[in-house]
Amino acid sequence: MTGTPTHPDEAALDGNALAGLLLDALGVDLSAARGRCAGCHTIDHIAGAVVTMTAMGAVARCRGCDHVLVTVVHSGDRSWVGLSGLSAVEVQTL
Repeated sequence: MTGTPTHPDEAALDGNALAGLLLDALGVDLSAARGRCAGCHTIDHIAGAVVTMTAMGAVARCRGCDHVLVTVVHSGDRSWVGLSGLSAVEVQTL
């Protein structure tokens, strides 16, 4: 099932849960951006993704097809961000 935690320590949230993690890691909040899922090509706001959080980080999945869009992993004083599930990201420029 889409958005259903697979481990008892996991909690399913919406993409807004990524805001702080992405801001800390990249210096930009991508939750307001729109992305194209590399799996089903749906374009939606990152905030519309289904996010699973654990002590090690987060995984954001497409609400439409469950494809992994974004991963954030914490490792000591570093964070690893993977955006490989997005074929494009649209951000508004100032």
